[in-house]
Amino acid sequence: MEYNKLIDSTLLRADATQQEIIDLCQEAKKYNFASCCVNGDYVGLVHRQLEGSDVKTCTVVGFPLGAMSTIAKIEEAKESIFEGADEIDMVINISWLKDKKYDDILYELKRMRRTCYTEQHPIILKVIIECCLLTKEEKIKACELCKEAGVDFVKTSTGFSKYGATVEDVKLLHEVCGDFPKIKASGGIKTKEFMEELIQAGASRIGTSNGPKLVE
Repeated sequence: MEYNKLIDSTLLRADATQQEIIDLCQEAKKYNFASCCVNGDYVGLVHRQLEGSDVKTCTVVGFPLGAMSTIAKIEEAKESIFEGADEIDMVINISWLKDKKYDDILYELKRMRRTCYTEQHPIILKVIIECCLLTKEEKIKACELCKEAGVDFVKTSTGFSKYGATVEDVKLLHEVCGDFPKIKASGGIKTKEFMEELIQAGASRIGTSNGPKLVE
């Protein structure tokens, strides 16, 4: 199986330099990855670097905590789309989930879905639920809300919290979501063997900063 088109090659460090981002893009084009995932301030640069290739420009919104207002997330997404983003990875509001503010979460997800959807250029929307901070019941509820809102992917982790992707979490998310939304596993994916376990469990996209190592 060719894994390259399952990989979002990722660089989200706060101290990432412009040259590192350019190198990430060159590497992604070399291996023909699915996307390059970067912070919002580099979206325009990545879009220009990837022009003419099959690699998509991916960015994060509400990252890494998810604890800002809905309108702040919407405006951040709009700016990134204007700069050339093809895919948005948004962090859900974890506090709202803990407090069972499901209507607020669903409103935010639907607003973001509408922001990302255009007939000319539909933007892929992935929702990060940060599994390491959730109970099993909360993970299930988050998936149900994402499914109701019509998002494209449920994503396991930011990679900036207690731990990243686990096989058990991917299996659970896939059981709840079925064929849609799809599952993106991210955080701590450093070996081909672990990546293959996650794919076997139901992941159809892999977020990693170790892309070349996983496909060579």
